[in-house]
Amino acid sequence: MTEAAGLVPKRILVTGGTGLVGRAIEKVVADGEGRSDEEWIFVSSRDADLTNAAETKALFEQHKPTHVIHLAAMVGGLFKNIRYNLDFWRRNIHINDNVLHSAYEMGVQKVVSCLSTCIFPDKTTYPIDESMIHNGPPHSSNFGYSYAKRMIDIQNRGYFEQHGCRFTAVIPTNVFGPHDNFNIEDGHVLPGLIHKVYLAKQTGSALTVWGTGKPRRQFIYSL
Repeated sequence: MTEAAGLVPKRILVTGGTGLVGRAIEKVVADGEGRSDEEWIFVSSRDADLTNAAETKALFEQHKPTHVIHLAAMVGGLFKNIRYNLDFWRRNIHINDNVLHSAYEMGVQKVVSCLSTCIFPDKTTYPIDESMIHNGPPHSSNFGYSYAKRMIDIQNRGYFEQHGCRFTAVIPTNVFGPHDNFNIEDGHVLPGLIHKVYLAKQTGSALTVWGTGKPRRQFIYSL
């Protein structure tokens, strides 16, 4: 259907389009779940450096999206976060600010950003929900990434209150899938465990699982 049929075409820009969740969305669209009035554009760091305001603005001017799904981020596992907390903070703050501000300047109708369960307070009660995000500091191991992701919630609120922008966010549980990072040192817990099990099976060696086993984790599969 087109504008002539009464529907204004939607141009949906997906940042982080070659990542874990971006690939899953692309597959769903390719499998026929997209609508006829939608044009999907999946971009990665090869298309623009989103830490750079000028490159981000140029990307938005090139594609002129009406909607944005913001998935792009500097991500990593526990040990990478511990080593580079400042880098995680600075790079993600720049990415998020540039994407949201470019969306505002281009008059994007709606932005949906993807947050992370690590943004919740380290000391909390269960079950948790989005009203508890700012109730205390996150775990110290990945405070840079966690606070940068939290700030998207603050920015969304600011853009709505000051400019009426429809910017929102979702907070999935721990996501894993075939397009994950399976590096044992830099990946997340489940792909790291899968890699460890594979190596133990291949070599006949013992399987060592890090941690106490006490933390609660909830996982969701991404296509």
